[in-house]
Amino acid sequence: MTIELSYDRLGSRLKKIGDFELEYDMIGNRPRRLGKAELGYDLLGSRLRRVGDLEIGYDLAGSRPRHVGQHELEYDMIGSRLRRIGDIEIEYDMIGSRVSRIGDVQVDYDALGARARYLTRDDGSPLDQRMATLIFLVLVAFEQD
Repeated sequence: MTIELSYDRLGSRLKKIGDFELEYDMIGNRPRRLGKAELGYDLLGSRLRRVGDLEIGYDLAGSRPRHVGQHELEYDMIGSRLRRIGDIEIEYDMIGSRVSRIGDVQVDYDALGARARYLTRDDGSPLDQRMATLIFLVLVAFEQD
């Protein structure tokens, strides 16, 4: 089963991950809901702090996510690329610039290679809220940090 990632008309804002719609704030630049999960931010509104019931914790400087709920985040040796969220591995392409897999989900890009466009699960099953949340965190929320 191929799962499509849909973007707005300008192609800059992710609108849907399969059946999970992203709703944005009034200004339209900050996601506030992913499917049924409400997104919560810090007091300044700049750091994602919660997705549904999952709290997101940052390092002491507040610059890099360290855990999502009870799941620790693991980075590469340089500390620049996210390698794992709990037991979910994140893999990158040969150059190391684009995410190619998130757990059992293959990520394919558009013709220019700039935007993630399709997802394919190894077992062909549809996405659930948990996996849609992980995909959002890896491809959107933590990519901006």
